[in-house]
Amino acid sequence: MLQEAVDALIDNGRRGRPVTGPGNRPLKSLSDMLKGKQGRFRQNLLGKRVDYSGRSVIVVGPELKFYQCGLPKKMALELFKPFVMDKLVKEGYAHNIKSAKSIVEKVKPEVWDVLEDVIKSHPVLLNRAPTLHRLGIQAFEPILVEGKAIKLHPLVCTAYNADFDGDQMAVHVPLSVEAQAEARFLMLSVNNILAPKDGSPITTPSQDMVLGCYYLTIEAQDGAKGTGMVFKDFNELLLAYYNKSVHLHALVKLKVTLEDGRSSLVESTVGRFIFNENIPQDLGFVDRKENPFALEVDFLADKKSLGKIIDKCFRKHGNTETAELLDYIKALGFKYSTLGGITVAVDDMSVPEEKKVFIAEAEAKVDKYEKAYRRGLISDEERYEKVIETWTETTDKVTDALMGGLDRLNNIYIMAHSGARGSKNQIRQLAGMRGLMANASGKTVEIPVKSNFREGLSVLEYFTSSHGARKGLADTAIRTAESGYLTRRLVDVSQDVIVREIDCGTEDTTEIYAIKEGNEVIEEIYDRIVGRYTIDPILNPETGEVIVEADSMIQEDEAETIVALGIEKIRIRTVLNCKTNHGVCSKCYGRNLATGKEVNIGEAVGIIAAQSIGEPGTQLTMRTFHTGGVAGADITQGLPRVEELFEARKPKGLAVITEVSGRVEIDETGKRKEVNVIPEEGETQTYVIPYGSRLKVKQGQMLEAGDPLTQGFINPHDIVRVNGVKGVQEYIVKEVQRVYRLQGVDVNDKHIEVIVRQMLSKVKVEDPGDTDLLPGGYEDVLTFNECNKDAIDKGLRPAVAKRVLLGITKASLATDSFLSAASFQETTRVLTEAAIKGKEDHLIGLKENVILGKLIPAGTGMKKYRNIAVEKIED
Repeated sequence: MLQEAVDALIDNGRRGRPVTGPGNRPLKSLSDMLKGKQGRFRQNLLGKRVDYSGRSVIVVGPELKFYQCGLPKKMALELFKPFVMDKLVKEGYAHNIKSAKSIVEKVKPEVWDVLEDVIKSHPVLLNRAPTLHRLGIQAFEPILVEGKAIKLHPLVCTAYNADFDGDQMAVHVPLSVEAQAEARFLMLSVNNILAPKDGSPITTPSQDMVLGCYYLTIEAQDGAKGTGMVFKDFNELLLAYYNKSVHLHALVKLKVTLEDGRSSLVESTVGRFIFNENIPQDLGFVDRKENPFALEVDFLADKKSLGKIIDKCFRKHGNTETAELLDYIKALGFKYSTLGGITVAVDDMSVPEEKKVFIAEAEAKVDKYEKAYRRGLISDEERYEKVIETWTETTDKVTDALMGGLDRLNNIYIMAHSGARGSKNQIRQLAGMRGLMANASGKTVEIPVKSNFREGLSVLEYFTSSHGARKGLADTAIRTAESGYLTRRLVDVSQDVIVREIDCGTEDTTEIYAIKEGNEVIEEIYDRIVGRYTIDPILNPETGEVIVEADSMIQEDEAETIVALGIEKIRIRTVLNCKTNHGVCSKCYGRNLATGKEVNIGEAVGIIAAQSIGEPGTQLTMRTFHTGGVAGADITQGLPRVEELFEARKPKGLAVITEVSGRVEIDETGKRKEVNVIPEEGETQTYVIPYGSRLKVKQGQMLEAGDPLTQGFINPHDIVRVNGVKGVQEYIVKEVQRVYRLQGVDVNDKHIEVIVRQMLSKVKVEDPGDTDLLPGGYEDVLTFNECNKDAIDKGLRPAVAKRVLLGITKASLATDSFLSAASFQETTRVLTEAAIKGKEDHLIGLKENVILGKLIPAGTGMKKYRNIAVEKIED
C-alpha cells in the first residue's frame, strides 16, 4: 500500500512491523538518518573529523618541562607538512611548493632543520579520550623525539587520568595565528594548574614523586651517621652527603644567611635542607617575623602537604613559578625515591599477635547471638545486624593493632602513609583480616574472611571474596556509561549559560551556612563562601568592625576570620538570584575556580558546571546499600541519587512532610499511625503514616513547614509547593553535595547552583491575561516578567503563572532553541513541532552554533571580542 510505503520511508517501524531488507535488517528511514548517536545531528554536525591530527601511544617523559611534550619526528613532519614546505621555499631550499613537497617526501636532511624551526613556537593540543572535563585537552610546546611514541609530562597525567599501560593520545595542530594564541594563553598546561571543579591544584605530584619527597623529609633518626655535625653553607652539606659522611635522616645544623646579611644556625635533617633548597621561603607556613631563619617546609612532605605547598605557591607567586616548583619537586621526588630504594618483602607484613584473641572473642559473641535467636529472644534481622556489627568492630580492632605495631620506617607503612600508593584498608587485607564481604546483590555476607593474604585464604573464604570482586567490576562498567549519559544531559541543560555582564544589579541574596547531617559537618561554611560576592558588609559580631566590605569578593583570609569568629550564617550573592538573561553575571558567579581570579565575561560557566559534576560521577558508587533487608531502609546513594535529584523524580523511599508549622502529636490508637501537626493558628493537619515508614519526629516537637515526619527522601515538587523556590534550591544543592562529599569528592556549590537555576528557569502559564502567552505553555521566568511589565505599562491585565521545577531532560527539551533540543533527544518530534509552529532559532547557546559551523558565542567568540583592533603604541 502506498500509505505504508510512505510511512516506512519517513519513519520505519513507527507503525506496525518495520519493512525489512535482505537478512531481516530493518531499512533505514529518513528519521533514522537524523536521530540517535549515528544520526546526522550527533555524528556529523556535533562531532567532526579534523585534518592535521594524529594519535599514538604515550610514554612518560620525566625530563620534560611542565609546558612541553615529546612529539615523534615522523609524526611532526606529517602534521606540519605545509608549514615545512612553505619554509623550504622561503629559505631557498626549493623553488616552488611542488619541489618542496618532493624534498619532504624524500626526507632530505635539511627537512629536519626546517622542522625544528617551524615547531619552535607552535603549540600543539594533546587530548585523551574520554574527555570528561576541559583539562582533557591541553596545549604543549612540542619537542622532537626519536621513536614513535608521544612523551607526556608525568604531572599532567592526573588531569588526563592517563597512565602508561598502553593509553593513546591524539595530537591536533592549531593552524591560524588566533588559534595558536588561544592555545598558548588559555590552554597551555602551565595555565591549567587548578581544577575547575573545586579550585584545588590538580597537578599535585603522585606515587613515586610523593614517595621520594616523603623519604627525603622523614623525621630525624637517632644514631644516624653524622648526627650533630655543623655546616657553614649548603654546598658543604651536599658535599658531606655525597661523600657519605652524613645520612639523609641525620639531625644537623646549617648556617643560614639571609639577603640582608643576618645569619644563624638552623637545626633540621639533611633531607629537609635539600628539599627546601629551591622552595620559595615565603609561602606562609612559617611566621617570618618571629623566626626569619626557620625552614619553610620543616615537616613530613606527604601527598596532602605537597598539595598545600603547591596551592600556597600558586596563590602567592602565580603560574610560572608554580610550574618551576612542580618541576623541581618532580625531579627531587624521582631522584630520592630511586636512592631510597623502598621495596616490599613478605616479612614487611607482620600479623599482629592479638588477632587470635580478637577473633575468638568475636566468635563467642556471635555464638551468643545465635543462641538468643534460637530461643526467640531476638529477631533474625537483629541477629544479622548484631553479627555484622561484631565482625566490623573486630576487623577495626585487628587493623588498629596491626597499624600500631608497624614501624614508622616500615616500607609498606611509608607507602600508605605518604599517600603514594595503597591505604590502611589494603594493609588490613595484607596482614590483618579481610573482614566482611558483600554478595552479588550488595548485601553483606555474615561469614567474614578471617584470614589475610599473608596467611592465605581457605577455599570457602576465597569463594566469598570472589563475589565482591565480580560485583566491583560489573559496577564499574555500568557506572561509566551511566555517568557519561548524566554528563551529556547536564551539558545540554546548561550549555547556554555564559557570563554575559559584570553586574545584573540584583539585591537578592542567599543565606549560607555549613551543611550538616546530624552532628557531622558535610560541607564547611568556609568552602561555601570563599570567592563569592557580598551585597552588605560582613561585620565582626563582637566589635562591629567590617571584615568584608559591601559588594566585594570574600578572600581566603577573610573567610578564615569569619570561621574563627564563629559566624554561622552569611548572606552572599549566588547564581540562583541572578537577573541576567540567557546567562549569569560575573558578580553573582564570583571567582573562576580554574584561575583563582574573577570570572571573565564570555566564560562558558554552564559547560564547566556540567563537566565538574559529571567528571567525578564515575567515582560515585553505583549500588544501593542494603543494610539487612529492613523495609524502607534501602537508601539510594551515589550516582542514582544524583540522577534522581537532577531529574526531579519522585524519590524511592518517600518521606511524608508537613505543610504547616506547629507542634507534633502522635496518635497510635487506631490500626494506623497518624501524626497531627497543630499550628498556633489555623486548623490542625493530620498525616497518615504509611506502613513500614519510620517516624522521625517525637511527641510535642515543634516543626517548620516542609520538615519531614518520616525517614526517607523528600519529593522536590512538594518542597516547591510548601517552601517555594528558595526552599527547593537549597534542598537540591544540599542533597547533591551530600552524595559527593560522602564519597570524598569536592565540588563547589556554584556548579550545582548553575544546574538548579536551569531546572527552575521556567514558569507554567495559568492565565494569560491580556498578553500573547499561551495557557499551559512553559515560558522563561525573565521573559515572562518582561511580558508582564509591558502589559502593566500599557494598562493591560498581566498573566498569572507558577514556577515549575523541571528535570534536566525536560528542561533541555523545553529550551527555546529547536536545534539544540533536536540534537539532544526525540529528534523527529522536536523538528516536526518546530516546523508546525514555524519556530525561529536565535542561536544563543553553543550547540546551535556548532551545528551551523559558526564560532561559538563564548569566550573570544563573543561579539564583544570579535572586532578588536590592535593599536600600535611604539615600534
